[in-house]
Amino acid sequence: MLLVDDDAHIRELCRMYLEHAGFDVLEAGDGPTALTQLEQHPVDVMVLDLMLPEMDGFQVLAEVRRRETWLPVIMLTALGDEEDRIMGLDQGADDYLIKPFSPRELVSRVRAVLRRAFLAPADEGKLLRHPGLIVDVAQRRVQAGDDVLNLTPREFDLLYFLASHPKQVFSREHLLDRVWGLDFDGDSRTVDVHVTRLRQKLLASNTPYEYLETVWGQGYRFVVKARSA
Repeated sequence: MLLVDDDAHIRELCRMYLEHAGFDVLEAGDGPTALTQLEQHPVDVMVLDLMLPEMDGFQVLAEVRRRETWLPVIMLTALGDEEDRIMGLDQGADDYLIKPFSPRELVSRVRAVLRRAFLAPADEGKLLRHPGLIVDVAQRRVQAGDDVLNLTPREFDLLYFLASHPKQVFSREHLLDRVWGLDFDGDSRTVDVHVTRLRQKLLASNTPYEYLETVWGQGYRFVVKARSA
């Protein structure tokens, strides 16, 4: 995993906890170093502070998503920066922690995103098929019409969960529980941001169907309906 923060004390403390939990930890104190680390080493998850010198965390995240769509990213934000958290999620971050945070919570979040990024063996090889849509669990690949969608790990997990339960309505809280995990205590608007991004990507494909429906006051559900002319 890659830990990116310009505060050497925070990196040292987090690395100690993460290594004790069994993770191999690479460090970077700025954006360019982080991107170089990604080029030179295989990384399963990245913890990214938004306040960085030279390149801020948003710039690093944008470059990471350009290079490695699948890589789970947990961003670190300051206590009052709600808009930064929403922007980070909107740009493809998978989770966030608010500073100051417990290193033990960071370990828990890293484990959670890795569990979601690499599904249990019982799900390997599973293929979900709906009209105009194929969700390949083993390859974590989604094909809509003739297009292969460029999804982040969280977007894939969200679509997989909803497509596995067609026509069922799930509240934001239920989706936070089932897709983000029991240890996620963030804002339920996180779900709205991810649904919006996922819906945009599906609509940008050449499938003739729509799949994500908002049930006002209740939540979201997966349906298959022809696009309106």
